[in-house]
Amino acid sequence: MKTELAIKEAQLNSRVEEDFMTGADVLIEALDNQNVDTVFGYPGGAVLPIYDALHKSDASFNHILCRHEQGLIHAAEGYARTTGKPGVVIATSGPGATNLITGITDAMMDSLPIVCLTGQVSTAVIGTDAFQEADIIGLTTPITKYNYQVTDVKDLPRIIREAFHIATTGRPGPVVVDVPKNISQEIVTEAFETDFHLPGYQPTINPNPLQIKRLMEAMRVAKRPVILSGAGVQFAKAGEDLLQFAEEYRIPVTTTLLGLGTFPGTHEQALGMAGMHGSYAANMAIYEADLLINIGARFDDRLTGAIQHFAPDAKVAHIDIDPAEIGKNIETHIPVVGDAKEALKRMNQTEVDCEDHSEWFEHVMANKKDSPFWYERSDDLISPQWLIEQIYEETDGQAIVTTDVGQHQMWAAQFYKFNDSNRFVTSGGLGTMGFGLPAAIGAQLGHKDDTVVAIVGDGGFQMTMQEMQTLKHYNLPVKVVIVNNEALGMVRQWQEKFYEERYSESLLDNNPDFVKLGEAFGAETFQVTEESKVRETLKKAFEHDGPALIDARVVKLDLVFPMVAPGKGNHEMIGVKPCEE
Repeated sequence: MKTELAIKEAQLNSRVEEDFMTGADVLIEALDNQNVDTVFGYPGGAVLPIYDALHKSDASFNHILCRHEQGLIHAAEGYARTTGKPGVVIATSGPGATNLITGITDAMMDSLPIVCLTGQVSTAVIGTDAFQEADIIGLTTPITKYNYQVTDVKDLPRIIREAFHIATTGRPGPVVVDVPKNISQEIVTEAFETDFHLPGYQPTINPNPLQIKRLMEAMRVAKRPVILSGAGVQFAKAGEDLLQFAEEYRIPVTTTLLGLGTFPGTHEQALGMAGMHGSYAANMAIYEADLLINIGARFDDRLTGAIQHFAPDAKVAHIDIDPAEIGKNIETHIPVVGDAKEALKRMNQTEVDCEDHSEWFEHVMANKKDSPFWYERSDDLISPQWLIEQIYEETDGQAIVTTDVGQHQMWAAQFYKFNDSNRFVTSGGLGTMGFGLPAAIGAQLGHKDDTVVAIVGDGGFQMTMQEMQTLKHYNLPVKVVIVNNEALGMVRQWQEKFYEERYSESLLDNNPDFVKLGEAFGAETFQVTEESKVRETLKKAFEHDGPALIDARVVKLDLVFPMVAPGKGNHEMIGVKPCEE
């Protein structure tokens, strides 16, 4: 029995034999055959044949015109992160392609499935410094899972299939397909093969049973176990399996920044995020553990702090679909290569009689109760942490939240409790300012009936604020909240703590009028400076059926606590209360 894809491709080959089709026509149909429903793009000279083919086609996908190529790819990332489907981007050659570089790197760092279709000058002039020529293959080789330059139009459908396969399987990541203009224009009159075989690319899905047995034996004898859950649990759709395992053995669970939502944030066993700005309970649980089970996290430096102090007494089990991550940063005693869901399924099927660790559990929960995230209310402007709590309450904790990078990002991670996967969308590994607004566009397009909130800083917002026009153009009901402290907040915080308060170029006391700016973009716009007006303002914004912008004036000098200073272990946090009064 032929698959739906095989039938579609047979029909395409039949069309080629009956009609004249260009390479661009073939590309559009190849995207359709991958069941793409949304493409983020920006036209230009080298992709004009593709856009002409799109205009004439019966393609079933929607094309979203953002206002900058960086906006395109961050929108595709937001779409991919919240739907699990690949984000698709089209950009022209030269500056169009190079404007994607930040987003491609971001997607690579955060393991997001993205397929970037870049235009290229014609093959006859590649290498001559032709107008709008850039070596996108050379530029993206270190920052993609794979990349292609199409040199024969007959290879195009197969390459598209391969690109989607590579982007979405194993550890997800970005793939670039560079299409020279003459390939897009070339007339196709012959049928082509679309089958592919990639013997060098065979991700391990099913974990080794012996390693699962070793892990469960370690569970049996552990007295101080803790689970670290990362984004790999989200990609594997393994949240329910993790919940079952954690509840069965009553193990405390902490997450990475990108793992927020993989375990319900309001659950009794949830310790919150670990790492530089993680909770006291999470960091101390890892520091004191005798067994650390890492599921789908990569042990990056913002999580571990000084590695000599990271889980120093623990046997470390690391489950990851990417074998390159295991043992890369932290010595691993029980490596488990495979899909997180498959590993957890097998762990749940293997029952063991564990040591009594009730005393450990009570100790960890006491830390959670005694040293929660904290802040002091302001008598002047709005407390930013309190603002996040109000957004949480106004949305009943059900919103998809996107952020930029900085203080507001950490406050969102600390004070908005995520109970479901794929509801927190942020730039983790690369830390990209300007990510939040365009990512919200992609998230909203992927979840048309959900509430999407972009929590952004006044610095990051100004990097991609042109995408407010995209919101208005498609009337997307994204709510944008600017946590406005008139500073590059995290930069200023580091300058205060580690550079003797030398605030070199980190103060933004000459911001534009965000209210007038929002109105110019056609958004319902508010400014709020008093806590007494916050809930009223939020209610009005969320009731509006189109895009809304809130300029929230928050305390300028507030700091993100707890904090692990550079070179320190996670047990040496500063700003913990009430332990440090």
